[in-house]
Amino acid sequence: MGLTDADLTELAHRLLTVPGVAGVMLGGSRARGTHTPDSDTDLGLYYRAPLDTERLGRLAEEVAGSGSRVTPPGEWGTWVDGGGWLRIDGHAVDWIYRDLDRVRACWAEAEKGRYAFHVQAGHPLGVPDFLYPGELALGRILADPTGELTALRESALVYPRPLAEALVAGLWEADFMVGLARKAISRGDATYVAGCLFRLAGVCAHALHGAAGRWLINEKGAIAAADALPGAPQQFRRRAEAAFAAVDGDPLRLGAAADIAADLVLDTVDACAMMLR
Repeated sequence: MGLTDADLTELAHRLLTVPGVAGVMLGGSRARGTHTPDSDTDLGLYYRAPLDTERLGRLAEEVAGSGSRVTPPGEWGTWVDGGGWLRIDGHAVDWIYRDLDRVRACWAEAEKGRYAFHVQAGHPLGVPDFLYPGELALGRILADPTGELTALRESALVYPRPLAEALVAGLWEADFMVGLARKAISRGDATYVAGCLFRLAGVCAHALHGAAGRWLINEKGAIAAADALPGAPQQFRRRAEAAFAAVDGDPLRLGAAADIAADLVLDTVDACAMMLR
Protein backbone atom coordinates (compact mmCIF):
# COMPACT_ATOMS: atom_id res chain seq x y z
CA MET A 1 0.00 0.00 0.00
CA GLY A 2 1.35 3.46 -0.90
CA LEU A 3 1.51 6.53 1.28
CA THR A 4 -1.88 8.01 2.12
CA ASP A 5 -2.76 11.68 1.78
CA ALA A 6 -2.54 11.95 5.55
CA ASP A 7 0.96 10.44 5.47
CA LEU A 8 2.06 12.95 2.85
CA THR A 9 0.60 15.90 4.75
CA GLU A 10 2.37 14.79 7.93
CA LEU A 11 5.64 14.42 6.03
CA ALA A 12 5.20 17.87 4.47
CA HIS A 13 4.85 19.47 7.88
CA ARG A 14 7.95 17.65 9.10
CA LEU A 15 9.81 19.07 6.12
CA LEU A 16 8.78 22.57 7.19
CA THR A 17 10.92 22.13 10.31
CA VAL A 18 14.03 22.22 8.09
CA PRO A 19 15.47 25.75 7.92
CA GLY A 20 15.03 27.12 4.41
CA VAL A 21 11.98 25.05 3.45
CA ALA A 22 9.11 27.46 2.80
CA GLY A 23 6.46 25.09 1.46
CA VAL A 24 5.80 21.63 0.07
CA MET A 25 3.80 20.65 -2.99
CA LEU A 26 2.66 17.29 -4.32
CA GLY A 27 3.34 16.96 -8.03
CA GLY A 28 3.38 14.39 -10.80
CA SER A 29 0.74 11.77 -11.45
CA ARG A 30 -0.24 11.60 -7.78
CA ALA A 31 -1.30 15.25 -7.81
CA ARG A 32 -3.24 14.75 -11.05
CA GLY A 33 -4.94 11.56 -9.85
CA THR A 34 -3.50 9.48 -12.69
CA HIS A 35 -0.99 7.50 -10.62
CA THR A 36 -0.72 3.73 -10.40
CA PRO A 37 0.52 1.62 -7.46
CA ASP A 38 3.98 1.68 -9.09
CA SER A 39 4.15 5.45 -9.56
CA ASP A 40 6.73 7.52 -7.72
CA THR A 41 5.50 10.26 -5.41
CA ASP A 42 7.02 13.65 -6.24
CA LEU A 43 7.30 16.26 -3.50
CA GLY A 44 8.46 19.74 -4.45
CA LEU A 45 10.45 21.33 -1.64
CA TYR A 46 10.16 25.08 -2.15
CA TYR A 47 13.03 26.76 -0.38
CA ARG A 48 14.87 30.00 0.15
CA ALA A 49 18.62 29.89 0.53
CA PRO A 50 20.34 28.87 2.63
CA LEU A 51 18.67 25.46 2.69
CA ASP A 52 19.87 23.38 5.63
CA THR A 53 20.69 20.19 3.73
CA GLU A 54 22.39 18.70 6.77
CA ARG A 55 19.15 18.85 8.73
CA LEU A 56 17.22 17.74 5.65
CA GLY A 57 19.54 14.74 5.33
CA ARG A 58 18.90 13.75 8.93
CA LEU A 59 15.16 13.90 8.29
CA ALA A 60 15.62 11.74 5.18
CA GLU A 61 17.31 9.09 7.30
CA GLU A 62 14.55 9.34 9.91
CA VAL A 63 11.79 8.68 7.38
CA ALA A 64 13.59 6.52 4.80
CA GLY A 65 16.27 4.72 6.76
CA SER A 66 20.01 4.81 7.24
CA GLY A 67 22.01 5.66 4.14
CA SER A 68 19.32 7.86 2.62
CA ARG A 69 20.79 11.10 1.34
CA VAL A 70 19.88 14.42 -0.16
CA THR A 71 22.01 16.59 -2.39
CA PRO A 72 23.25 20.12 -1.90
CA PRO A 73 21.53 22.60 -4.24
CA GLY A 74 23.07 22.42 -7.69
CA GLU A 75 24.20 18.79 -7.68
CA TRP A 76 21.61 17.66 -10.22
CA GLY A 77 21.96 20.67 -12.49
CA THR A 78 20.77 24.22 -12.86
CA TRP A 79 17.04 23.78 -13.36
CA VAL A 80 16.38 20.60 -11.38
CA ASP A 81 18.91 21.59 -8.81
CA GLY A 82 18.78 18.75 -6.30
CA GLY A 83 16.80 16.68 -3.85
CA GLY A 84 16.69 13.04 -2.85
CA TRP A 85 15.48 9.72 -4.23
CA LEU A 86 14.05 7.95 -1.22
CA ARG A 87 12.07 4.87 -0.34
CA ILE A 88 9.59 5.41 2.45
CA ASP A 89 7.73 2.33 3.66
CA GLY A 90 8.75 0.59 0.44
CA HIS A 91 7.41 3.38 -1.75
CA ALA A 92 9.52 5.60 -4.04
CA VAL A 93 9.31 9.23 -2.91
CA ASP A 94 11.30 11.92 -4.71
CA TRP A 95 12.17 15.17 -2.95
CA ILE A 96 12.85 17.83 -5.59
CA TYR A 97 14.18 21.27 -4.74
CA ARG A 98 12.55 24.41 -6.09
CA ASP A 99 14.08 27.83 -5.36
CA LEU A 100 11.00 29.90 -4.52
CA ASP A 101 12.47 33.22 -5.63
CA ARG A 102 13.40 31.68 -8.97
CA VAL A 103 9.88 30.29 -9.35
CA ARG A 104 8.52 33.80 -8.81
CA ALA A 105 10.91 35.23 -11.41
CA CYS A 106 9.93 32.59 -14.00
CA TRP A 107 6.25 33.32 -13.45
CA ALA A 108 6.90 37.03 -14.00
CA GLU A 109 8.66 36.21 -17.29
CA ALA A 110 5.86 33.87 -18.39
CA GLU A 111 3.30 36.62 -17.79
CA LYS A 112 5.26 38.80 -20.21
CA GLY A 113 5.49 36.04 -22.82
CA ARG A 114 9.20 35.41 -22.34
CA TYR A 115 10.53 31.87 -22.12
CA ALA A 116 13.47 29.65 -23.05
CA PHE A 117 14.40 25.97 -22.99
CA HIS A 118 17.41 25.14 -20.80
CA VAL A 119 19.84 22.22 -20.85
CA GLN A 120 19.18 19.83 -17.97
CA ALA A 121 20.06 16.17 -17.44
CA GLY A 122 16.99 13.99 -17.92
CA HIS A 123 15.21 16.50 -20.18
CA PRO A 124 16.13 15.85 -23.83
CA LEU A 125 14.08 18.79 -25.13
CA GLY A 126 15.32 21.02 -22.33
CA VAL A 127 13.55 22.49 -19.32
CA PRO A 128 11.21 25.35 -20.22
CA ASP A 129 11.44 27.99 -17.52
CA PHE A 130 7.63 28.15 -17.43
CA LEU A 131 7.85 24.63 -15.98
CA TYR A 132 7.92 26.23 -12.54
CA PRO A 133 4.57 28.07 -12.64
CA GLY A 134 3.11 25.13 -14.59
CA GLU A 135 4.01 22.80 -11.73
CA LEU A 136 2.23 25.10 -9.31
CA ALA A 137 -0.89 25.16 -11.44
CA LEU A 138 -0.98 21.38 -11.84
CA GLY A 139 0.19 20.39 -8.35
CA ARG A 140 -1.43 20.17 -4.94
CA ILE A 141 -0.13 22.17 -2.00
CA LEU A 142 0.55 20.12 1.11
CA ALA A 143 2.10 22.76 3.36
CA ASP A 144 2.20 26.53 2.89
CA PRO A 145 2.45 28.36 6.22
CA THR A 146 2.77 31.86 4.73
CA GLY A 147 0.27 31.42 1.88
CA GLU A 148 2.89 32.42 -0.70
CA LEU A 149 2.63 29.19 -2.71
CA THR A 150 -1.14 29.37 -2.67
CA ALA A 151 -1.12 32.92 -4.04
CA LEU A 152 1.33 31.98 -6.79
CA ARG A 153 -0.69 28.92 -7.70
CA GLU A 154 -3.93 30.89 -7.96
CA SER A 155 -2.22 33.30 -10.37
CA ALA A 156 -0.78 30.46 -12.47
CA LEU A 157 -4.19 28.79 -12.84
CA VAL A 158 -4.90 31.44 -15.50
CA TYR A 159 -2.60 30.65 -18.44
CA PRO A 160 -0.92 33.88 -19.64
CA ARG A 161 -2.06 34.94 -23.10
CA PRO A 162 1.37 36.48 -23.88
CA LEU A 163 3.03 33.12 -23.21
CA ALA A 164 0.53 31.36 -25.48
CA GLU A 165 1.25 33.82 -28.28
CA ALA A 166 5.01 33.49 -27.79
CA LEU A 167 4.90 29.69 -27.96
CA VAL A 168 2.85 29.83 -31.15
CA ALA A 169 5.26 32.37 -32.63
CA GLY A 170 8.03 29.92 -31.73
CA LEU A 171 6.74 27.51 -34.37
CA TRP A 172 9.24 29.14 -36.74
CA GLU A 173 11.77 26.79 -35.14
CA ALA A 174 9.74 23.70 -36.06
CA ASP A 175 9.71 24.82 -39.69
CA PHE A 176 13.45 25.52 -39.46
CA MET A 177 14.01 21.97 -38.17
CA VAL A 178 12.31 20.55 -41.26
CA GLY A 179 14.82 22.38 -43.43
CA LEU A 180 17.74 21.16 -41.33
CA ALA A 181 16.49 17.58 -41.49
CA ARG A 182 16.26 17.74 -45.28
CA LYS A 183 19.94 18.71 -45.51
CA ALA A 184 20.90 15.42 -43.84
CA ILE A 185 18.78 13.17 -46.06
CA SER A 186 21.29 12.69 -48.89
CA ARG A 187 23.88 11.55 -46.34
CA GLY A 188 21.46 9.04 -44.84
CA ASP A 189 22.09 10.65 -41.44
CA ALA A 190 19.14 9.10 -39.62
CA THR A 191 20.37 10.12 -36.17
CA TYR A 192 20.47 13.81 -37.08
CA VAL A 193 17.06 13.63 -38.75
CA ALA A 194 15.64 11.94 -35.66
CA GLY A 195 17.03 14.73 -33.48
CA CYS A 196 15.44 17.38 -35.68
CA LEU A 197 12.12 15.55 -35.58
CA PHE A 198 12.21 15.28 -31.79
CA ARG A 199 12.83 18.99 -31.39
CA LEU A 200 10.17 19.80 -33.99
CA ALA A 201 7.56 17.61 -32.30
CA GLY A 202 8.29 19.15 -28.90
CA VAL A 203 8.00 22.70 -30.21
CA CYS A 204 4.67 21.81 -31.84
CA ALA A 205 3.35 20.17 -28.68
CA HIS A 206 4.20 23.23 -26.59
CA ALA A 207 2.66 25.60 -29.12
CA LEU A 208 -0.58 23.59 -29.17
CA HIS A 209 -0.75 23.54 -25.37
CA GLY A 210 -0.07 27.26 -25.23
CA ALA A 211 -2.78 28.01 -27.78
CA ALA A 212 -5.18 25.85 -25.76
CA GLY A 213 -4.19 27.57 -22.51
CA ARG A 214 -2.91 24.33 -20.97
CA TRP A 215 0.36 23.88 -19.09
CA LEU A 216 2.80 21.33 -20.53
CA ILE A 217 5.67 20.63 -18.15
CA ASN A 218 7.18 17.33 -19.28
CA GLU A 219 8.37 15.79 -22.55
CA LYS A 220 7.03 12.40 -21.43
CA GLY A 221 3.57 11.97 -22.91
CA ALA A 222 3.71 15.39 -24.58
CA ILE A 223 2.68 14.16 -28.04
CA ALA A 224 -0.25 12.13 -26.72
CA ALA A 225 -1.33 15.09 -24.59
CA ALA A 226 -1.19 17.42 -27.60
CA ASP A 227 -3.17 14.93 -29.67
CA ALA A 228 -5.95 15.00 -27.05
CA LEU A 229 -6.33 18.79 -27.08
CA PRO A 230 -9.53 20.16 -28.59
CA GLY A 231 -8.55 21.78 -31.86
CA ALA A 232 -5.29 19.84 -32.33
CA PRO A 233 -4.42 18.75 -35.90
CA GLN A 234 -6.16 15.58 -36.94
CA GLN A 235 -4.29 12.44 -35.89
CA PHE A 236 -1.42 14.52 -34.52
CA ARG A 237 0.08 11.64 -32.54
CA ARG A 238 -0.26 9.07 -35.33
CA ARG A 239 1.38 11.37 -37.85
CA ALA A 240 4.23 12.28 -35.52
CA GLU A 241 4.87 8.60 -34.83
CA ALA A 242 4.74 7.83 -38.55
CA ALA A 243 7.49 10.37 -39.14
CA PHE A 244 9.71 8.73 -36.53
CA ALA A 245 8.90 5.25 -37.88
CA ALA A 246 10.26 6.28 -41.27
CA VAL A 247 13.66 7.22 -39.85
CA ASP A 248 16.31 4.79 -41.05
CA GLY A 249 19.34 5.02 -43.30
CA ASP A 250 17.31 5.02 -46.53
CA PRO A 251 17.22 8.54 -48.02
CA LEU A 252 13.80 7.86 -49.56
CA ARG A 253 12.31 7.01 -46.18
CA LEU A 254 14.08 9.95 -44.53
CA GLY A 255 12.54 12.18 -47.19
CA ALA A 256 9.12 10.75 -46.38
CA ALA A 257 9.69 11.47 -42.69
CA ALA A 258 10.58 15.08 -43.48
CA ASP A 259 7.48 15.44 -45.68
CA ILE A 260 5.22 14.12 -42.92
CA ALA A 261 6.84 16.49 -40.44
CA ALA A 262 6.50 19.47 -42.78
CA ASP A 263 2.78 18.85 -43.22
CA LEU A 264 2.36 18.42 -39.47
CA VAL A 265 4.05 21.76 -38.79
CA LEU A 266 1.79 23.53 -41.29
CA ASP A 267 -1.31 21.98 -39.73
CA THR A 268 -0.06 22.91 -36.25
CA VAL A 269 0.35 26.54 -37.31
CA ASP A 270 -3.22 26.57 -38.64
CA ALA A 271 -4.62 24.82 -35.57
CA CYS A 272 -2.90 27.23 -33.19
CA ALA A 273 -4.18 30.23 -35.15
CA MET A 274 -7.72 28.91 -34.86
CA MET A 275 -7.40 28.26 -31.11
CA LEU A 276 -6.03 31.75 -30.44
CA ARG A 277 -8.85 33.52 -32.30
